[in-house]
Formats: sequence, structure tokens, C-alpha cells
Amino acid sequence: MLEQRIVGANSLPSIVPDLSPEELIRQLLPPPEFTAARFENYRPDANFPSQKAAVEISQQFVTGKKGKLFSKTEPTPGVYLDGGFGVGKTHLLASIWHAYSGKKAFGSFLEYTSLVGYIGFQTAVSELSKFALICIDEFELDDPGDTMLMSRLLKELSIKGVRFAATSNTPPNALGQGRFAAEDFKREIQGLGERFEIVSVDGEDYRHRDTHADSRNLTVAELQDWLGIQSDLYTSDFPELLKLLSTLHPTKFRRLIASVGAFALTNVYQLEDQVAALRLVAFVDRMYEQQIPIRTSGTVPLTKVFSETMLQGGYRKKYLRAISRIGALCELY
Repeated sequence: MLEQRIVGANSLPSIVPDLSPEELIRQLLPPPEFTAARFENYRPDANFPSQKAAVEISQQFVTGKKGKLFSKTEPTPGVYLDGGFGVGKTHLLASIWHAYSGKKAFGSFLEYTSLVGYIGFQTAVSELSKFALICIDEFELDDPGDTMLMSRLLKELSIKGVRFAATSNTPPNALGQGRFAAEDFKREIQGLGERFEIVSVDGEDYRHRDTHADSRNLTVAELQDWLGIQSDLYTSDFPELLKLLSTLHPTKFRRLIASVGAFALTNVYQLEDQVAALRLVAFVDRMYEQQIPIRTSGTVPLTKVFSETMLQGGYRKKYLRAISRIGALCELY
């Protein structure tokens, strides 16, 4: 049974985002949350010396002044920051981007693979080879097709002299298992990974977020009250949102939410379709980057939208990350 719809807010499904390939390339920038990220304002945890070491190695990567990997005969193609949630890897990646003086791009793994799918591999190589540095946040190793695509892309760009900085997406339950995802990375990036500087970043999630915590559903009246104190209000029925996302290429999700200041999602229910679930993960990633607060109503909280079968499957990392981010967005005001 459908709930009463929210009134007095813009409808997200009414937006028709459109982007040219040039605009897609131009939007490869750090999220607003990391606009001010610098090496100087990263705060290493004294209990985990690897964090301070990661800062130093990241700075060396930018300057190229120290370490055998920076020799003139064998320039390093990249640095790989490997660790769990909330240890500041993206802060360090954004710091590398800000400190680098050449032409540079910053995006998530999904943004790059989506870009290649949208504009074609050769066009992507041509456009991305114009950059001196490519920053890749949350390098994903759980989809063989995407991993092979990114491996091939990095090889092509490396031949053209492009350098890379990347982070991993290791979930909390994998901490303590050797070098996190480092060995997987070196294996999957078929030869090129061996030439990366692999940097483990140990530590606890400084946000102390629980990937298994529940967000709370509101009544329609509570949603109306919450929207009443927000600006740039948008809303959608959950089935309508899923339908909308199915019609859009993921490269357009960022443009879709460009004007959204707060988002109310009604009629949330648990998903059974994994394709729809993965689209929602990509949408949540873009929402999180822009730090857009969310409130929901429905039969399950938004943090319970992924079934237990999904959480135990091959895309577990993606779903755990999305749950963590949903929990954070549902607490924002």
C-alpha cells in the first residue's frame, strides 16, 4: 500500500540530467568534503605509526625526491593506499591531488569504469592521457570485468607517462588479514601493480560508524517537519527512484543530484534485484560525496535495504560501504 506522498518538495524523478563527454571529464574532482584536505591537516593516530608513514610516502610521491621507485630510469607509476574504513585514505588521496602541480583528475573507481563504458575505451584513453596524475578512490577488486577493464586502462595510460594514486576499499571484517587487499591488487593489476608503492594504513574508523547500525524510518508527518527546516528539498518514492536510476548511466548520477540540498525517500523496502541494488550503491556514493542528508519512510530502514544474501555475496564490500554511508547521511542535518 502506497504511503501519502510528501508535498512541498521538488521531485527528483523530474530531473533529466545530460552531460557531454567533456563535462564528464571536467567533473573528475575531489568531492566537496575534501576540498580543504591537505597533508598538513591530516591527523595521524599515534597508536598507528603506519598513518604517519603514509603521509610521508604520499608527500614523497608528489615530490618524487626520495625512494628507489623514484629513480630516473624507472619512475614509479603509482602509490596505493591500502586500509580499512575511516583511516583517512581519501583525505590523503585528495591531499596528493591538491599538492600535485600538473594536470590531474580525481574520481572513484566506479566513476572511471562508468566513464569508459559511456565514452568508449579508446576515447577514455585519449582524454585521460592528457592528465599527468589520475587519482582513483576505492579501487574495487570484487568485479572481475571492471578490474580487468581498469587494469587495461592503467597499462595504456602508464605507457603514456601518466602516474596514479589509488586507495583500497577493504571492509572492517577484513582488517588484520595480512596486508589488507594489497596482494589482490598486485595480482589483478597484472604486472603494473608490482610497480606501485603499496602503503598499508592501519587504524580504527575515526568516525566509529557501525556498518550494521540501523537508520530510522520516519512517518510522513515527521518527514514533512524535517523538510520544513531544510533548503533545496527533493523527494522521491523508492520505486520511482529505482526506475529513474535504471534509465540513467551512472556517470550522470552526480549531475542528477547537483541541486539537491536534502532528500526524502518514501516507501523504502528490501531489494531482491541485485542490479537495482548496485545502482543504488552508486547513487549512495554520489550522495555521500556531496554530503546530502537523507530521511526515509517505508517497511524497512534504508540501512536494511540489502538482503542478507547480498551481504554474504560477491559484492559484500560495496554493500557494507553503502550501509555505512547511508547511516551517516541519515544522521546529517
